[in-house]
Amino acid sequence: MVDILREFLAHWGVTALALWLTSFIFHGISFSSKKSLLISALLLGLVNAVIRPVVVILTIPLTLVTFGLFLLVINAVMMMLVSALVPGFRISGFWTAFFASIVVTLISIFVGMLIFGPEDSLLNMPAQQGVMV
Repeated sequence: MVDILREFLAHWGVTALALWLTSFIFHGISFSSKKSLLISALLLGLVNAVIRPVVVILTIPLTLVTFGLFLLVINAVMMMLVSALVPGFRISGFWTAFFASIVVTLISIFVGMLIFGPEDSLLNMPAQQGVMV
């Protein structure tokens, strides 16, 4: 139980760090306080775990037609959804959310590999779950 909590807190921290760093790269993203940053990171993880899979399944035809590029749009929409729900988290527009979601993902992968090691990174997840790559 303690290990699960520790891993959850580590992932939450990685997401918060990625959002914080991304806010320095993109001037269209801002947080009014540390509290809004932490809530945004928590809610982004929740949205990506619960809502995003449903949206991905519903948009499979569009994702296939665009050769998977529509997933980037879904990531941006999830980020905009979180900014609409969290007071103090502001994203200036769709394109800011689009490119920021890419940067947040890249930072999360990189920092996650540093913390959890390359064998537990997001890049190796399908192989660990028995899916052929």
